[in-house]
Amino acid sequence: MAIEIKVPEMGESVTEATISAWTKKEGDAVKVDEVLAILETDKVSLEIPAPTSGVLKSITKKVGDVVHVRDIIGAIEEGAVASAPASSGTPAPKAETPSAQPNTGKVNEELPPAARKLIEENKLDASKITGTGRNGQITKEDVILYMEKGGASSAGTSKAAQTSPEIPKAVVVSANAGPRETVVPMTKLRQTIANRLVQAQHTAAILTTFNEVDMAPIMELRNKYKDKFKETHGVGLGFMSLFTKAAVAALKAFPAINAEIRGTDIVYKNYYDIGVAVGGPKGLVVPIVRNADLLSFAQIEQEIARLAGKVKDGKISLEDMEGGTFSISNGGVYGSMMSTPILNPPQSGILGMHNIVKRAVVVNDQIVIRPMMYLALSYDHRIVDGKEAVQFLVKIKEMVEDPTRLLFEV
Repeated sequence: MAIEIKVPEMGESVTEATISAWTKKEGDAVKVDEVLAILETDKVSLEIPAPTSGVLKSITKKVGDVVHVRDIIGAIEEGAVASAPASSGTPAPKAETPSAQPNTGKVNEELPPAARKLIEENKLDASKITGTGRNGQITKEDVILYMEKGGASSAGTSKAAQTSPEIPKAVVVSANAGPRETVVPMTKLRQTIANRLVQAQHTAAILTTFNEVDMAPIMELRNKYKDKFKETHGVGLGFMSLFTKAAVAALKAFPAINAEIRGTDIVYKNYYDIGVAVGGPKGLVVPIVRNADLLSFAQIEQEIARLAGKVKDGKISLEDMEGGTFSISNGGVYGSMMSTPILNPPQSGILGMHNIVKRAVVVNDQIVIRPMMYLALSYDHRIVDGKEAVQFLVKIKEMVEDPTRLLFEV
């Protein structure tokens, strides 16, 4: 009996996705709930599990195809057993023989579009490329790394020499040169990010104000208690929980920055769902720490660690990223000295943290060396006045430079 494999519901307002990978091919045995395919929506990647055990009978939608909710993408023969290759009685070929064979077009079709295009353009043998993606799948980065290590010349040049010996020498710049241009279709996620960034620029009056903060007090506090904190709570004490708490306190003092414009109304939020920007394999995403004002420092650190783990594993869900009243982005982990973070609509503010650098500053009329960080607040000037934005950053600066304020909420 054939069981259809259908595209499931993908969340509110999400109706289509792109098939980014099949983990099985036709004729393979599958087990119930085993991942068969991976869909990429405009927000997250979704895994399609096998609805039953049996044999993958057919694949009707290939990698790169756009599918919609409830579309049939394949079928499983329930209860069937994958047939073993027939034996001819002749000795099995040596292990190294298959790797010497040229790659087939069918193998290339099962690769992600970006990786497949690079492999075909450079006439590479996919069997010689080590995959680091999900289930060992070859990614675009794997192909680029392979070519940088000389794989392009060993595979592509020898192939070209056999089929096109009359290629003009001027075309070959160097032994390790790849194509002059690589065209890769934008993913749904990247398209959505691009559209939202343009939307933010077109619909909000974005301004950015800056301040600097002396990180010495909070670093001393962290160094003093970080070992005991981890022993007690099972999670490291980072700066994000401290800045999240400081941001919540500042939002309570300046509620317009925790509000949004809805039509001709201003909607003030009486809850504090803080978005924390996390870098993942598919780009920067912003999962939400819900009700951050009700969480302890340890609970905030645990929640950030949980969400970051889901992003890293590619398992972040739509629910994890929906909503949010304010966002925090830490460009400092990548070495950023200063930036102007862009709003995440319909939010009215985003805090940008940057790297910590020892600088000479004046304290009590003395020049001293302090670990300093630049802070940036981008805000929607339609709803937030400049005075409020400046005072918001000053509030955060005061609480970070005197962490006891966080404890007493003053």
